[in-house]
Amino acid sequence: MNTLFKVGLFLLLIFTSQTAFAAADLSVEKNIIEPEILLPENTELPLRDLNNDGVIDDKDLLIDTSEENFFMFEHLGDPIFREEGSLAHKINKALKAQVTRTDYSNYLLKDILTWDIEKGPIDRIQFYGKYRGNMSFNFDTDYSTEYDITSIDVGMMGQFNPEYKTDFKLQFKLTPTNEVSFFQNLISDAYLVNHAIPHHQIMVGNSRNQVGVEGGMSTTYVPFVLRSQIARTFANTRAFGLRVIGNYSLVDYSLAANSSDRFFKEFFPGAEFTGWVNFKPLGMTDGKYGKLVVGGGLNAGKRHNNYTVAGAYIGYNYKDFMINAEYSTADGYNARVLTTDRAEGFYTTIGYKLTPKLQLVARYDQFDPNKDMSGDLRREYSAGINYFVIGQGMRILLNYVYCDNQTLEDSHRLILGTQILL
Repeated sequence: MNTLFKVGLFLLLIFTSQTAFAAADLSVEKNIIEPEILLPENTELPLRDLNNDGVIDDKDLLIDTSEENFFMFEHLGDPIFREEGSLAHKINKALKAQVTRTDYSNYLLKDILTWDIEKGPIDRIQFYGKYRGNMSFNFDTDYSTEYDITSIDVGMMGQFNPEYKTDFKLQFKLTPTNEVSFFQNLISDAYLVNHAIPHHQIMVGNSRNQVGVEGGMSTTYVPFVLRSQIARTFANTRAFGLRVIGNYSLVDYSLAANSSDRFFKEFFPGAEFTGWVNFKPLGMTDGKYGKLVVGGGLNAGKRHNNYTVAGAYIGYNYKDFMINAEYSTADGYNARVLTTDRAEGFYTTIGYKLTPKLQLVARYDQFDPNKDMSGDLRREYSAGINYFVIGQGMRILLNYVYCDNQTLEDSHRLILGTQILL
């Protein structure tokens, strides 16, 4: 895809998506067991720190350093586009970035929206935004279309001075919803992260709750437009509390003590524990045989009623291939809905990258909303295409979903989604 087409697509996605922005997560909030897209063998790192993050690593490969056709407006002869550090230069640099990995967020306007602060306790601040929306074409009894906005977030993240070894994040969620009031939904992330203990991160504040794998994953990285049924029913929420994240070669874990409140509806209605542990049998092989993760976890607490959600996960990645499966069972759950219902479900996903930009995915998803009743299973069969225009910074999703619901008529949906990280 040539550069001018990228510019046109970039502007089209912004303005046709109601010019909205939203925020992706810091690396500390990103799901700790999320599958990683491994770099090709014998990949050579650049000789200098191209993305100016203080270290020469594989993330510097995001920058296309070739001189040939580097400036999209070179033919205009306008020197402003060739001036290092100019606004036009930074925008051009973002649109020209060649992203080889899609397992972390690359913000298109990072260079423009990041400030280094010379005085005071804060060292750096980055403002950011994310928009994610989708158009659904429903082929059931009556054909219908609808547009759904799944993410409109804005915020800032940054670091205090190095001696404090602490990061921070503040994110506001502007997504329309009928479930809670605007102000209850407004603050999605507000936390501090300390890195003083080797291999650990200590988080204090309101952050994403690690209930399951996909349920605790940022929307940015979900391979489909919609989460799996267990993820969107049991999880996909935030909680206020203390969280400890550990990461070693063969094991990682997340342990949290939280308030059982959701969306700032009540002041400490009860306490909850959320824990997840992963074992990585191939963690010492440097990716030679791929990446294998086997894990499980528990979310249990009391909010007027007791609730318990337990789950297990297995996932494997090898070069451009990935496959995983997750199971969850609940004796009551505390998510967007608080209920004492006993429910369970599982999904399995398979994916393959035909090119660094084009990924094919498929998923089988089954859910039983009430184990005390029979004949109410919900099955979803999904197939999709992810096109990473500029990595996760600009992504287009196309999904087909067939719903086999034992209590309702079967349905077919075609969903076109867009994602922009600024």
